[in-house]
Amino acid sequence: MSQVFREFVQKIGSGTHTSKDLTRAEAKQALGMILHQEATPAQVGAFLIAHRIKRPTGAELAGFLDAYEEWGPSLPALDVDEPICIFSLPYDGRSRTAPIAPMTVLILGAAGARVLLHGGDRMPTKYGVPLIDLWQGLGVDWTCLSLDRVHAVLHQARIGFIYLPKHFPLAHQIVEYRHQLGKRPPLATTELMWCPYRGAAQLFSGFVHPPTEATMKVAFALRGTEHYTTVKGLEGSCDLPRDRKVILGIHNAKASPPLATPDPRRP
Repeated sequence: MSQVFREFVQKIGSGTHTSKDLTRAEAKQALGMILHQEATPAQVGAFLIAHRIKRPTGAELAGFLDAYEEWGPSLPALDVDEPICIFSLPYDGRSRTAPIAPMTVLILGAAGARVLLHGGDRMPTKYGVPLIDLWQGLGVDWTCLSLDRVHAVLHQARIGFIYLPKHFPLAHQIVEYRHQLGKRPPLATTELMWCPYRGAAQLFSGFVHPPTEATMKVAFALRGTEHYTTVKGLEGSCDLPRDRKVILGIHNAKASPPLATPDPRRP
């Protein structure tokens, strides 16, 4: 048992009136301990549920992204002039609507843009159709490619895919906690903001609830992310709905830390 991680659980899991938010550095450390299995399964489960109830702050999401940046995969920058489009979509797939992300990617690639996706296999809580299955249905199998090959394909064919089980096994082993807990952890929001590429990029992040978008903006500002678009899409994806107004947040100015962090628990 980790005494340090126990203190993190106590800090965020003390209830509505006494719980406290983690600092950005603490959030990075906590996720690093989860990724490297330095916390016990009981501690990890308690942390994920307590953090879901408390709701993550922008600083905590920034810390989680710091951890992904340090211990996760990242493709080197390509020697190209244009930024790479990064589509960060829910890993648990789609269960109520038809996904069109591969079609969007193919159209963008044909038009001259380069697009990088990331995701894993079918997973909780929706157990919807994952992107990897859609690509395999089109005859494209990303599961066997090394990161070097993904990088080469992104350069040559303008499409790339980071496959969680092969390229980021530290994060993939957390999927079992999602299955056992039956709830989406805050890490699911982190995946919607992750940019596994070191060069210039235009990030597209899907979301469902408006408070999530506000928290995302704080995290992006803290990390100095300059170019990103938030999309209130179908089932949290970047696919645009046809039965309601489209809600987009386009941010291309240089980001700076806000004076105050909005509380996602307040309406």
